[in-house]
Amino acid sequence: MIPFLDLKRGYLKYKDEIDRAIADVFNSGWFILGDNVKQFEREFSFYCECRFGVGVGSGTEALHLALVASGVKYGDEVITVPNTAVPTVSAITFAGAKPVFVDILPDKYTIDPEKIEEKITEKTRAIVPVHLYGQAAEMEPILEISHKYNIPVIEDACQAHGALYKGKKVGSSGKLGCFSFYPSKNLGAYGDAGIITINDESLYGKLIKLRNYGEEKRYYHSIKGFNSRLDEIQASILRVKLRHLDEWNKKRRELAKIYSDRLKNLPVITPEEGDDNYHIYHLYVIRTEKRDSLQKYLKEKGVSTLIHYPVPIHFQEAYKDLDYKPGSLPISEKISGEILSLPLYPEIQEEEIETVCRYIRDFFLK
Repeated sequence: MIPFLDLKRGYLKYKDEIDRAIADVFNSGWFILGDNVKQFEREFSFYCECRFGVGVGSGTEALHLALVASGVKYGDEVITVPNTAVPTVSAITFAGAKPVFVDILPDKYTIDPEKIEEKITEKTRAIVPVHLYGQAAEMEPILEISHKYNIPVIEDACQAHGALYKGKKVGSSGKLGCFSFYPSKNLGAYGDAGIITINDESLYGKLIKLRNYGEEKRYYHSIKGFNSRLDEIQASILRVKLRHLDEWNKKRRELAKIYSDRLKNLPVITPEEGDDNYHIYHLYVIRTEKRDSLQKYLKEKGVSTLIHYPVPIHFQEAYKDLDYKPGSLPISEKISGEILSLPLYPEIQEEEIETVCRYIRDFFLK
């Protein structure tokens, strides 16, 4: 059996460091918004080349609070992509806004900058590019549009911890950057957790209040806020793991190269890394018109795979009120029927990847 992801392997490798960090929190007796949160906010924002970080409860809440802090409110429109995890759009609807979808680039699967302007209206209040599967969106043209129309860019970097665009870390180019530390991420907690990265000091102050009921100081509330706090235990774990993130990303790239080399000359499309990008392979996603039968075959051989994501959001039952017609976002619609995510994480063995590739070759050559 080759699992899609085995978080236990990673825990056991760093067990002593992680257990010690958790024990220190219990021994301190401080569990909410303490020193570990403050230190992690400093360390992660520094890692992302940003001035400030605000730890929150999840990546979804990071996006939600970022939108609220940017002034998005009921009836506004927010531009994003349909081939992302539903939480991207959940955050938009939490803020009371309407998601407006733009189709994607056929090779990188990130938002197509050339299709953004045609979707801008007088109600557009934010653009949310998604750095998907570990690869950065084309930020330079997106930011040019942002400056032209004075519309803030909020980066959904929930799958891209440490990814680069033109040598710059994701989460540092837009007005705000939003990260998830869901356990399966390249930098994952052992529960829900997230952070917002910012360079604007006034926005930082606003977000500090928004995440904690709008509190200015204890029991004094200057704005209407929420309950979205990164807790001390998760922050302590993330501080340990952050020290290893670059090493893990490097390993992911090495393992991804094995996949790409072994799958050459087969009727599959392997991930394409943009010239300006440093892809950190949160997911290794191939494409084939025989996706469903290949997935079934691999399952029979004991290989676990997933599809990220099988239904574009504009076709999800929950968002049928947006009234998109088939063919309105053709690239997103096409790839949703062809993509397949293969097992990839730092602790997977090269022999396991070789086995997966052998099964894929056998499937196509049988």
